[in-house]
Amino acid sequence: MPPQILTVAPGESSRAGWVVDAARRRGLVLGGLEVVGDRHYWGGPLWAAAHAYELRVGLLEPHDDWLSGLPGRRLGRSVRLMTLDAARHAGRRFVKPPSSKDFPARVYSDGADLASATAGLALDMPVLVSDVVEFAAEYRLFVLDGRVHTGSRYATWGHLDLGTLLTAEGSRVVAYAEELLGEMGDTLPSAVVLDVGLVGPPGEPRRDAVVVEANMAWFAQPYRADTDRVLDVVMRAAGPLDRVSDSDRPFVRRHPHVLDAAGVIAPAAADSLQRADVREGARE
Repeated sequence: MPPQILTVAPGESSRAGWVVDAARRRGLVLGGLEVVGDRHYWGGPLWAAAHAYELRVGLLEPHDDWLSGLPGRRLGRSVRLMTLDAARHAGRRFVKPPSSKDFPARVYSDGADLASATAGLALDMPVLVSDVVEFAAEYRLFVLDGRVHTGSRYATWGHLDLGTLLTAEGSRVVAYAEELLGEMGDTLPSAVVLDVGLVGPPGEPRRDAVVVEANMAWFAQPYRADTDRVLDVVMRAAGPLDRVSDSDRPFVRRHPHVLDAAGVIAPAAADSLQRADVREGARE
């Protein structure tokens, strides 16, 4: 049986200590692209895209329009998917790229502020634009097979404030998330991060639970979640490409030179992967 490998993107060592420690406890081999075996990945999308051939990892992520397609009652605010060009005319809004890290996700005061932060980016790139909302509390949940696998609170009133799920409020957040997943779990990959926020009127600021966003698990911080259980989610969300399930294949991050539009390894990529196998076999 080939070894289980965890490859961490270079330059992420300061943020990846927790996943390295969890991988060592599990007996995974920590190594770069030169190490042969069943590879898993933790790191950013840009490095993954640049090394897609060598990684041969299926990176699961929500579709760009998932958040904007949720019913209004699940959001508690307006969220729209639009081009960067249109967003520059939207006024004061919270703006973020759906799945890349091309510019900071934050509140932009006006079009000039956004234009300054996104200078040089394609004007037709998709971005998520939402009303500015102040969440009383925000929770990060790591989801596996439609259930909350682990998680924690990461902020209150927009400031870092770590807490566990082992409170009445945490239990309420988990119950809300699993209700949502029961209704719409098939619209997300089997391994994903779901952030949930609490909002409400001034007298009851934590009255309602709403979805903040969903994100890839393979570049998410655990905060106070159980890192061994987070690793379970990361390994599913970024594991060997040829072992991605049929139900997860539509959620594999597209690299046109590796996957075709149906999420199948393209012939040219398959040839390249076969050549890579031969080269790696020769090294063994």
